[in-house]
Amino acid sequence: QVQLNESGGGLVQAGGSLRLSCAASGRTFTIYAMGWFRQAPGKEREFVAAISGGGGRTYYADSVLGRFTISRDNAKNTVYLQMNSLKPEDTAAYYCNAKLNFPPRSSWGPTTFASWGQGTQVTVSS
Repeated sequence: QVQLNESGGGLVQAGGSLRLSCAASGRTFTIYAMGWFRQAPGKEREFVAAISGGGGRTYYADSVLGRFTISRDNAKNTVYLQMNSLKPEDTAAYYCNAKLNFPPRSSWGPTTFASWGQGTQVTVSS
């Protein structure tokens, strides 16, 4: 089981940018596809983006397509989420998680994961 540690959250004005990082432990990072998720107060956790082990394939939620970019640096065991043109509705705790291989988009529901890290808070002010 890979251990994950999210960082990079903060307070930003609408229209601004942030880059989140998720550092993973272990020496088999490339066998895991990585995903970002978020949970706003009073709402269910939702999928944001995912990337394959080699970084060549990605999925995005419609709400972030064109504004967020997921990437990974396998030499550093780290996956990133570059968030541009942030909106107040992007305010949430952001989490990363891992799946073996690169399942179809339909398999990335938050309920398919058994455990979560502490996340990192993103607050976008209007």
